[in-house]
Amino acid sequence: VGKEKFHKSQHWGFCNNVRMLVSDEKPGIGGVPLIGQKIKPKYDAYPKGEGIDVPSWVAFDKQVLSFDAYVEDEVPDKNQENYRIRYYKIYFYLEDDTIQVNEPEVKNSGLPQGTFIRRHRISLPPPDDDQFYTVYHFNINTDVVFYGRTFKIYECDAFTKNFLKKIGVKLNPPGHCPEDPYMKVRREKLDCVDPFRPYESFDTLKQFLQYDGKVLRFFCLWDDSDSLFGDRRELVLHYFLSDDTVEIKEVIPHNSGRDAMSWFLRRSKLPKHGPPGIYQPGQITDRTVLNVCGGLAEKRVDGYLLDKYKLGKLDQEYYKDSDLTIGTYINVWGRKVLLCDCDEFTKSYFKAKYGVENFTSISCKAPPLPKIERKFPPYTGFGSEEDSLRSCIGLVPTPHQRNFKKCMEEDSYGNVSNILRFFAKLITDKCADVDRMFVISYFLSDDTLSVFEPIERNSGLTGGMFLKRIRVKRPGQEIFKSELSEYIKSEELYVGAKLNVNGYLFLLLNADEYTLNYMENNTNRFPFSSIEFALQKLKDLESKSKDIKQVFAAADPRHTKVLDYNTFRDLLMNVTSGRLIDQEVITIARYYRVPEDMSTDVNILIAQAHEKLKKNIYENFDRLIFNCVYEDREKKHVLPTKDIQRLCKSSRLPLSDDFLGNLLSRFEDSEHQINYESFFSALNWRMNPMPELSAPSYLKEKCEDVWLGMPSPIPVKFIRYLDLLRDVFGLDEEEP
Repeated sequence: VGKEKFHKSQHWGFCNNVRMLVSDEKPGIGGVPLIGQKIKPKYDAYPKGEGIDVPSWVAFDKQVLSFDAYVEDEVPDKNQENYRIRYYKIYFYLEDDTIQVNEPEVKNSGLPQGTFIRRHRISLPPPDDDQFYTVYHFNINTDVVFYGRTFKIYECDAFTKNFLKKIGVKLNPPGHCPEDPYMKVRREKLDCVDPFRPYESFDTLKQFLQYDGKVLRFFCLWDDSDSLFGDRRELVLHYFLSDDTVEIKEVIPHNSGRDAMSWFLRRSKLPKHGPPGIYQPGQITDRTVLNVCGGLAEKRVDGYLLDKYKLGKLDQEYYKDSDLTIGTYINVWGRKVLLCDCDEFTKSYFKAKYGVENFTSISCKAPPLPKIERKFPPYTGFGSEEDSLRSCIGLVPTPHQRNFKKCMEEDSYGNVSNILRFFAKLITDKCADVDRMFVISYFLSDDTLSVFEPIERNSGLTGGMFLKRIRVKRPGQEIFKSELSEYIKSEELYVGAKLNVNGYLFLLLNADEYTLNYMENNTNRFPFSSIEFALQKLKDLESKSKDIKQVFAAADPRHTKVLDYNTFRDLLMNVTSGRLIDQEVITIARYYRVPEDMSTDVNILIAQAHEKLKKNIYENFDRLIFNCVYEDREKKHVLPTKDIQRLCKSSRLPLSDDFLGNLLSRFEDSEHQINYESFFSALNWRMNPMPELSAPSYLKEKCEDVWLGMPSPIPVKFIRYLDLLRDVFGLDEEEP
């Protein structure tokens, strides 16, 4: 048996949609064909793809050429038309040279449309009917014949053009597609006649879906003040973008006397030229019905004939979003409304759609009314000035309203007294009154003032209340006048000031600790207690800095770097030539004072704490101990000092922070912990009472070394003058 006589395997396959036997012959090793085997030549008509050569049906799988064509169909037996133009899509499949022809569907055409020729290979017209159409038979502005029908190709898509150029086909210029005369006549007729409705329908669904829920908001003003009983009315306009409707709501201020209404204008379209006239029903339409057409036969079909040229249409313009801009007037049914401002969404909408950048708002508020000066009769002398004034304001006299807020904020509570106390003496020529001392108390809650004279035995003076609590008028005011009198304010009180109280002239010599702290914490009301303001006056004497240094160094021969208060005050007054007042000297002295020795006896501190606890009737010591036991998780009977201080503040123990800290420091151990049971037992004034302390009299503490015309105790004992000079002049100790 020769090599050409070997067995050839075969199987059933399909070729061009025809079932036939296919051989499984394969080339030999190395690609050499076997004896008797025929190799099918490669088809190089189409452009090759990139990479390894593959069969054409794989390379051009799912690649289709698309051509636009039309056919002129003759229409016999009809005098209205001679032919029709029918449009087609020709698809050429590159993988197997099959062709499919589709006719796009046209609404109400009356023709069966869709797939005109199913996909298969189409033969050429005779006499070449033994051959099939290939890609080289197609081009623009050419004719192809499928089964006797001539298709005129006038255009193709971009992919088809690109493919034809690659395979070397020269493209013709695009052709012209004529218009179907029947569809043109039908379209003109449909524009004039609607056999079902006399009104045209407008598609508003797109606008609704795009702008539903989006509303433009403008703040408006209707000025009706020119009419009788008119007023300026503030309005809020809402423009709905979904259907171009407008609604307006009125902003009614409180106590305006107007009834609250839900809407100033209900939601509707707003005409520009309103109010319009009264029209008959159906007169305001977009199209006018000319007549009703129909035949005389029994089975007639009624129709409607519309006015194509819209001769009878009534033009009525409505406000659009483009008509609404800030600063323009709109006509709201005869009312001129000014658009003053808009919200942020409206600004962004106009900026994006119309490119508007200027959104300068206009004030909707009315200009202030001219103030009419009211003249009241002068004070009669009966009752207080406020009561007399209230009887002139209204027909029914009402009591004078006090400043309740100030009274509640500045009233005394706990350890905060809100009372400024000053030591003062009379400025008089009488020898008997020269040494009289007074305590002036100013109550911040109601701006009242009281004067008390301490009782001194065998002085020949009664003492006691010198002036009860009352508001004191400033001197030099007329008694019977229409205006209210001016009274002494807290800002007028400071150490060194002269106070005229109903004809008695007082010199303020000193103040207690609370008053000095309050004034230093409120330097905006008490500028003489500001350390910056006082040091600035010293900085103005920088040219005399060396002389000032020598003066202070001479007063400190032992170089202790501190001076007592009286010496410091005299030196500071001399070097400044009286530019500083006593209040500023006290402020400087307190800022640079030497910390006092806190070695007070613990029994004295406990006795002072008992006095404060008795005044506030504080007895919650068992509760404090219980809280400490709860915090003491390790049962050591001790807690850190900061925890004890926190529990005391949370329980509102009526002791100041400084005093409580000083007292706690006496009970803490080396590890800064306190035995809470012993501490609160010592504070329990009922279980462990302490002997009462005898308060020393201020007038009996006169000593020649500390008195010098000022009440005792003095503000501070010693001052660090060297730190003061270093901060003010930048002087060091080594400088000459």
